[in-house]
Amino acid sequence: MSGGVLTLKWVDDHLEMIDQRVLPLEFNYLSYFSAFDVAQGIRDMVVRGAPAIGVAAAFGIALEAIKLSREPSHDFIQGMEEAFNLLAKSRPTAVNLFWALNRMRILFESVLDDSDTNRVSHLLLSEALLIYEEDILINKKMGAYGAKLLPNEARVLTHCNAGALATAGHGTALGVIRSAIEQGKKITVIADETRPFLQGARLTSWELVQDDIPVTLIADNMSGYLMSNGEIDAIIVGADRVASNGDVANKIGTYMVAVLAHRHNVPFYVACPISTIDMSIESGKDIPIEERSGDELSGFGGCRWAPDGVAFRNPAFDVTPAELITGLITEKGVVLKPSSELIKKLISS
Repeated sequence: MSGGVLTLKWVDDHLEMIDQRVLPLEFNYLSYFSAFDVAQGIRDMVVRGAPAIGVAAAFGIALEAIKLSREPSHDFIQGMEEAFNLLAKSRPTAVNLFWALNRMRILFESVLDDSDTNRVSHLLLSEALLIYEEDILINKKMGAYGAKLLPNEARVLTHCNAGALATAGHGTALGVIRSAIEQGKKITVIADETRPFLQGARLTSWELVQDDIPVTLIADNMSGYLMSNGEIDAIIVGADRVASNGDVANKIGTYMVAVLAHRHNVPFYVACPISTIDMSIESGKDIPIEERSGDELSGFGGCRWAPDGVAFRNPAFDVTPAELITGLITEKGVVLKPSSELIKKLISS
């Protein structure tokens, strides 16, 4: 499986997505035929990772257009509005979701006067396929830029899953690692479990094993010990949203890793496409943080370990301040010591 698994794929008249909830014990694709189905898949974390969520949402719009293409124009437009709203509510933190929906809406509104709903649905599908293909190319560009930052032999820690499973392909953080290995560098990966949903233990480890990339799994509370012993050379994570000042929202626990990296002088990089940067938000304080069900903390895989009556807090993301970030790796280049000024310059370049 060179370059990563196909997380999403368009097959004939529908979307198929890997059910990431059951990896690595099971590997199967689920089929989706409407915006409602895709929104449910996003909420239930069949698909996760900001870029992959954005691509899935774009396909959700295309699916709904195809489903409604035989309806009268008025019903078609009304149904599409409902689809946009439904998908926008599926997960609040990953800005790629809203970026992809906005791109699909711009196209949709540009052809509202076209009475041929079948033609409109095909145009929307073509746009979704383009977003899919662009995501893979963007990841490979990020990978090439990021690979230059790693020494010829490096032990790289990553948190959560920012690989092919979190994107259309290749990956963001893991894409950097894949690109570095393609350049001939000897990279080994340290993946933390990433509780409570275990994306590192279940997904990152599985991806890397498939590609024969050396990977060692640790518990979330072990990274500080490894850093203090000089066993980690760099850290690369993905992002769900980046504020205009460089603050980064990513999977819960990222902030703790960044603080430890700062303490031990280990470079801390964030691999993020430009679409993840939200210039409408001044700082990480303005990023909405999703709170998920306490069921994710009470146990896993049918095994419960928490007692009845206990209360839960389950924020899915935290915010890492820009001052703790060594650099943002994007498809336009690397921004070292990110700031509002440098990010604006990057985006306008």
